[in-house]
Formats: sequence, structure tokens, C-alpha cells
Amino acid sequence: MNMLSGMSENTEKSSSEQPIRSSVNEGSERVRPDGEALALPSFVAGSGGLDRLVDTARDYARAAASENTLKAYAKDWAHFARWCRMKGTEPVPPSPEMIGLYLADLASVSGPSPSQSASRPLSVSTIDRRLSGLAWNYAQRGFALDRKNRHIATVLAGIKRKHARPPVQKEAILAEDILAMVATLPYDLRGLRDRAILLLGYAGGLRRSEIVSLDVHKDDTPDSRGWIKIFEKGALLTLNAKTGWRAVEIGRGSKDQTCPVHALEQWLHFAKIDFGPVFVRTSRDGTRALEVRLNDKHVARLIKRTVLDAGIRSELPEKDRLALFSGHSLRAGLASSAEVDERYVQKQLGHASAEMTRRYQRRRDRFRVNLTKAAGL
Repeated sequence: MNMLSGMSENTEKSSSEQPIRSSVNEGSERVRPDGEALALPSFVAGSGGLDRLVDTARDYARAAASENTLKAYAKDWAHFARWCRMKGTEPVPPSPEMIGLYLADLASVSGPSPSQSASRPLSVSTIDRRLSGLAWNYAQRGFALDRKNRHIATVLAGIKRKHARPPVQKEAILAEDILAMVATLPYDLRGLRDRAILLLGYAGGLRRSEIVSLDVHKDDTPDSRGWIKIFEKGALLTLNAKTGWRAVEIGRGSKDQTCPVHALEQWLHFAKIDFGPVFVRTSRDGTRALEVRLNDKHVARLIKRTVLDAGIRSELPEKDRLALFSGHSLRAGLASSAEVDERYVQKQLGHASAEMTRRYQRRRDRFRVNLTKAAGL
């Protein structure tokens, strides 16, 4: 039996064979907002204490991935479920044959389909991410999706071989760029905040989510992912990032105008912030700091706006300039600009390997080692 015929036969089975759910469990299921269920074993009687533990376990399960990741996975599942309905089948239980067809449809350029509003195919990285989202969603529903199944792995390998392209990296913000960007900001309350965000994010090599999740002290708020301590020689940031806990040291700069620690102190002082989130919204007139934590999208918008105001890459059209820079441009900028031992950059960025750090170094090491001359040519 060849692969395509196997797909056809197994697809018919998967559409007719539905998982049998015990009616005993239905009464003890706690339905989650995203439609998934967290159930007590059928032989356990519910109680107030167990109900609270179910809620606690649900909260811990949600904390296993970031909010943005969970949102992406939810969209992945909704997209796949709609695709299945359009094809006359069901997404549960998992059918490797149907998933293989789904991946092929995502990569196809054969014209509009129920999975795509236009004929543009998805990139290989997006398709791979969609597959990860499906695997996660199936796991939450009690199913195992084997990505090494031949119907999935063979199709995915073919997609990568035919459509893979070099990764598109965002432009690094270099030292002269960040100086020009902060120079465009006013010295009102909002300007002080945005100056501290840019300088702290650049010097710390921080992700935009790490910047806005900082609190003044440990355990100030439930949604905090880190806190700060300011010393005479600099600031110490303790972060709970996606790679685990790490400490980020940010020393004081050579002058107050560009010192990230001084900018942070100025913002906290004039905003009168001594508890809770470090970076918060301001009133419409820009005279008062509110208690609402900034969204990480503010960092990306701030970078794009100041890039335009500073005239960086002004030889390009505005649309192209905006597409070049994002929140990751700060991390790439530190990796590309800091003329220190690579190990220190790796530690600051929280990378597990030097190879990952090198991916962030846009220009620093280019042609520094000339193997052509070393080989005698």
C-alpha cells in the first residue's frame, strides 16, 4: 500500500471513529474558557477542597507557556478545526494522514482554499509553528500527536526541501542608532519613561516582554516576571524569562544623558513609582503615571517610531524601514555592538549556546576571521 492510499483509508477511519467519553466523568469536568476540560477521576467525589485544587492546577497549566504562546496555539487549533470542517472531517482524534494533507495545503500555491483567503503559501517556519500548536492542543485533550509519523514527517520534509528560505532577521539597532533614537524623545514624563525603556532594553539585551513585566520589588504583583535593584555601580534585574531565571547586570554609562540606570532612576522618581510595575501608562496629558502596566506592543511601536524620527536607514521608503526593526532589534543591537568576550554577551542575553548568540550578531564578526588568508591564499 503506498502512502496516498494509506492516507485515504485511514482518513475514512479517523472521521468515523470518535473517542468514547465516559458519562461518569461528565459531571466532574471543569470546563476551561478555551473549551478544554480538566476532569477529576471518575471514582473521586468532588469537594470544595478538590475544586480549589482543580482551579490551582488549571492556573499552573496555563503558566507552562507564555500568554502570547497560548494565544497563538489557540488560533492554530481554531484554524485547523475550521479546515477540518470544510473538508467534512473532525479534528479529534488526531489523524496523521489529514494533518499531512493540512500541511500540504498550507504550503500550496495552487489557488485559494478554505485554509487560505488568498493563494499565498505560508512560510516553512509558520507551518512548523502550526504543527507545534496542534501537538500542544492534542496533548491538552489527552491525545498524542507523533510528529515522526511518516505521513507528517515526509510531507514536512518535502515542504522544507522545496520551500525553505534563509531566515529573515530584523535589523540590529547599533550604538549610534540608539543614541539618535533617545535624542528624539522629549523630557516630559512620557519621554522619561520611553527613554528608560529603550536604554534599559538595549543595555540589558532584553525582550520586550521582559521590559514591561518588571516590578519594583519581588512579588509586588501576580503578573510580574522580574524585579530590579539599583546599586551605586548599576542595576541588577532578576528575570523569569522563557529560558528560566537569570540575573542581568546593567552598569552605569559614561554620561547621564545615555545611562540606562540614570534614565530608570529619573523615570521612577518623577513618576513617583515605588511599588508595582516599573513601566506603566501615563495620563492623556502626560503629566501623571497610571497604575496600568504597559503592553509589550508599546515597546515595538516605540522602536519603530523613534527609528523614523531619528532618520535611521532614511535611504529606504518608510514602509521598508518600519519592517526592518522590531523589539528584537534591541537584543540584536547589544550582541552586534558590545566589543567584549562573547561569553558575556551570551550570559546577558540568556542564551543556552554560543551558536544562538552568534545568530544575533548581525555585523560584529563578519570577515573578522579570514580563513582565505589563513589557508595561504
